[in-house]
Amino acid sequence: MKKVLNYLFEHRTLTREDARQILVSIGKGEYNEHELSAFMTVYLMRSITLDELMGFRDALLELSVSIDFQHREVMDVVGTGGDGKNTFNISTLSCFIIAGAGFPVAKHGNYGASSISGASNLMERIGYVFKNNQDALRKELDASNMCFLHAPFFHPALKTVGPIRKNLKVRTFFNLLGPVVNPSRPAFQLIGVYNLEIARLYNYLLQSENSTFAIVHSLDGYDEISLTADSKVITKQGEKVYHPNVLGGMVVRPDEIYGGETVDAAVEKFMCILQGKGTASQNAVVCSNAAMGLMLSGKFQNYESAYESAKDSLLGGKAYAALKKLIQLQ
Repeated sequence: MKKVLNYLFEHRTLTREDARQILVSIGKGEYNEHELSAFMTVYLMRSITLDELMGFRDALLELSVSIDFQHREVMDVVGTGGDGKNTFNISTLSCFIIAGAGFPVAKHGNYGASSISGASNLMERIGYVFKNNQDALRKELDASNMCFLHAPFFHPALKTVGPIRKNLKVRTFFNLLGPVVNPSRPAFQLIGVYNLEIARLYNYLLQSENSTFAIVHSLDGYDEISLTADSKVITKQGEKVYHPNVLGGMVVRPDEIYGGETVDAAVEKFMCILQGKGTASQNAVVCSNAAMGLMLSGKFQNYESAYESAKDSLLGGKAYAALKKLIQLQ
């Protein structure tokens, strides 16, 4: 690692293969925590390159525990995190809304590193038991249209660096890897990013994939459709900017989507919204993200019909029913 660090400290970048080999070594536990902290710090001082991102991703997928859902085309809704906004768990709520609307979701997530409550914090607190048993995950998907893939159970490298990321309390390049290393290789991906530079990287990365994707970024810095400002949406067909009124029928204030100071507060807000007791602003935000995910399925003629399906899933109790079915299997 000393050689690698000296190389990077000279403002050089890694080739795709070098990046792959380094992360394979990290996954095998070949470096100590001080070396790993120094390595991660490099990418706090400069942007990651496309080759580096691809190489790191190659390594994580190579080492991962793979999951086969037997030709069921699953969807994932996930954000990079690291936007510093501390919203409630919008992506996870969107996943349950999509599941309630009848579309299978394999949500990939982890504990919060730079946020109060990551998807794993939330899922664990509401009674979900992390697992990488393929048969159990298939059963969950069949029963509820939803299963959860806790990243450290599938990616040994993430388990190795988890405590370091938590201690650093800032976003690292691992924030960028999480959304693109779902071990189920979802056919449909809605990915939220915290800046447009990352959006462009993901766009280059995903253009060559067989999956259908949308990359979303709220132009005031959120890694999701926040309705607090215009949102940029990037797909294989190109880029568009949408006003909040178009996506959710309203403009939302930042304080209306704040997640709270503790995991308990985040869970309370999550359950309140999922049970159909959220505010108009909260409902509009989660339905906007869910609708954008539903659009990827190709089953809706327009965004408006996808939004109505999301709204029906949330306010009609279907999303909450999906959660109850999932938790009953734990």
